[in-house]
Amino acid sequence: MYPRFALVAALLLVCGPALAASFGARAAPGLAAAAPMTFYVVRGAADACGRGCDRWIAVEGQVDSNAAARFKKFLSQQRDRTLPIYFYSPGGNLDQAVAMGSMLREKPTVARVARTVVRECGFEAQDSEACIKLKQSARELHGDLFTRNAICASACPYLILGAATREIAPDAALAVHSPKVVLSFLGVGKPTPSMVAAATERGRDRGDRLLAGYFAKIGADAALLDLSRTVRFEDMHLLTREEIVRFGIDPREFVETSWSFENNGPSTLHKVAVQRNPGEKSFRLMQWRLICFDSDRFELDVQRPATANPTFSSVAIVGDGAKPLYFSYPPAKASGFEVWGMRMTRASVQSLLGLSQVEFTESSIAADGHRVRQSMKLSSDGLPGALDSLIASCPPSRRATPSQTTASRDRTEK
Repeated sequence: MYPRFALVAALLLVCGPALAASFGARAAPGLAAAAPMTFYVVRGAADACGRGCDRWIAVEGQVDSNAAARFKKFLSQQRDRTLPIYFYSPGGNLDQAVAMGSMLREKPTVARVARTVVRECGFEAQDSEACIKLKQSARELHGDLFTRNAICASACPYLILGAATREIAPDAALAVHSPKVVLSFLGVGKPTPSMVAAATERGRDRGDRLLAGYFAKIGADAALLDLSRTVRFEDMHLLTREEIVRFGIDPREFVETSWSFENNGPSTLHKVAVQRNPGEKSFRLMQWRLICFDSDRFELDVQRPATANPTFSSVAIVGDGAKPLYFSYPPAKASGFEVWGMRMTRASVQSLLGLSQVEFTESSIAADGHRVRQSMKLSSDGLPGALDSLIASCPPSRRATPSQTTASRDRTEK
């Protein structure tokens, strides 16, 4: 007789070390800490999570074996308050992720991907024991959102599919791969290889049925499952923008981030947008960066894919009928991209604050001699607070003071 034992199969979808060598369209960003999943409410600056929005729910960490029960309790404590939910997770237990996604389906939720940096943690790392304890305290904390390098991977994309609305920023990442069946046995004895193989197959079949039923329930595109099955558990596929739209995760043809202040190295303002024009198959990723040389001198740069047309082109911004501001020609070129720059004064930068949006225009001469013009309207969301932070970090102006100017003139006359 065989020894008495029971095989228990758990389906895991979680990022492993192989993510660094993944074959997605972009380099894999950093992952959330592997701590059990944490849920907390955060208050940020005005418009931090969108126009008129300054509070959100942060969900971060690994989807552990008790995450769904804690998530249900957390949501019940929010009562009728509906806040956007920002996910930052390497994945984890597939059963728990599906259960959490089903909970999201029961209320009008907006799901996004971003890192939350809690200010109360001070100089402590966000994944430190002290900071995680703060996040688990049930207090409303204060923080900032960063979509850049934020990731929702493995089981996490299936979780956010349960939300009625999904909004994926152009600099955030979704990543998928096939699940892994983890076996454990209870009782005395050791299972034979054939028993392990049979239990593993049953686990995979159960996982396929679980996801198929869940996708049918929420109306998701099963082609996403087909794609994930082609990716080994040890690897990871970063979804392209075309795939995010094609699978109905976020169907928007134009997506932009708010202006955000970043002080990693030189202080900058940063904004990213992706756009697909009518009749085009692929999206274009464009990035804007505002830096200061001192409190009176700034430079606005825009990076875009290099155009196939080598003839003269121009790039400009304009708002509310004002005179266009043109970027310098020619642009710097490297690795298939162009970087256009424009020097600005503090006054010209601050003139943008009164505009709800500006129009970014590009024009070039086509092969037949006609001028081709493209444009996108960019919001100024986040710009006032981000610009205040940038100016506060700028070195003092290098312009000569009146006394310095007078002394210089006197020396010249002598």
